[in-house]
Amino acid sequence: MNGFLRKAARKVNFVWNYCNDVQRQAVKARRKWLSGFDLANLTAGTSSELEISAQTIASVGFRYDRSRKQFKKPWLKWRSKKSLGWIPVTKQDLKYKNDNFQYMKRHFQVFGIKDRPLDGKICDGSSFSQDSRGRWYLNVVVDLPTPEIRPGNKSVGIDLGLKDFVVQSDGKKVENPRILNSYAEKLATFQKANKKKQVRNICAKIKNVRKDFQHKLSNEITKEFNNIFVGDVSSSRLMKTRMAKSVLDVSWYQFKEMLEYKSIRNGSKYFEVDEKFTTQTCSVCQERTGPKGLAGLNKRQWICSCGIKLDRDINSAVNILKRGLNRETPVEGKKDQNDDSSKRNNEEVHCRCTDYGSASRCT
Repeated sequence: MNGFLRKAARKVNFVWNYCNDVQRQAVKARRKWLSGFDLANLTAGTSSELEISAQTIASVGFRYDRSRKQFKKPWLKWRSKKSLGWIPVTKQDLKYKNDNFQYMKRHFQVFGIKDRPLDGKICDGSSFSQDSRGRWYLNVVVDLPTPEIRPGNKSVGIDLGLKDFVVQSDGKKVENPRILNSYAEKLATFQKANKKKQVRNICAKIKNVRKDFQHKLSNEITKEFNNIFVGDVSSSRLMKTRMAKSVLDVSWYQFKEMLEYKSIRNGSKYFEVDEKFTTQTCSVCQERTGPKGLAGLNKRQWICSCGIKLDRDINSAVNILKRGLNRETPVEGKKDQNDDSSKRNNEEVHCRCTDYGSASRCT
């Protein structure tokens, strides 16, 4: 079955590269840029020759168009043999019956589906994807009923950092596990020896340990608090500084995504709040007397002009909480989850697909 998926992924790459080539020619000829519908029309009728479904071929064109607009580029990178496998599927292609999924008359057995029954309706946006170790996963998007908001009004402000990964407004601190540092020596040894398989395994281990830590922490926070306010710290800006390695290791964006969808699942509310000047502003008198700039990063505590001794990170978390409760400066694009019912109706179920009849574990 893995052979079928690898072959289908190569066909998907071929369609992607065709869309990329056509788009590049249109840009150079100063013609109208192609939309997803244009690309779907250009690739129509090739299903029998490519031996993949017509819906998959059309999905590649629409995904290419969305990615081009998302990254604001005239065209994108080519997909080669080194690219990880990816096969988009639609609800017409993917069928679920008797704890098995069916795609193009082939059955894919998955583990864990009985523990997480597929009660919802399969939607468009599902896909097969391959990881760096060559293992395939089936990502299924299903339509689920809207969860009810959990009663209560317990709120928390969260400041994300490098020394302490999470600092809450109630004073609780979660230390940064520095996962990359734990495996750095072993990773460097394999890299120097040019042992590519072991390097891939170590990188996958780092990724899985980081995800496990963030999954447990985000689940704990969303179950404890009803309203969660997080500062809009930007990883992309800090990656251009000398702290880039540490910023990549903490993966703030991934953690905020976990908080967002788990708050929906657990019946709480998630907001991102503008954190500008939250470390410099006193949470008691609101005067901006705290340490400033890169020179002030080493000052973790300071005394305000009003006489209050403040912890830099806890003070920031308290200010985030106050801004969140007032919601005077919410981050543009983040909606109240009560008004965004569409996010509550979609949840992605990840299952590893294997050869029919073999064993695997749902992730």
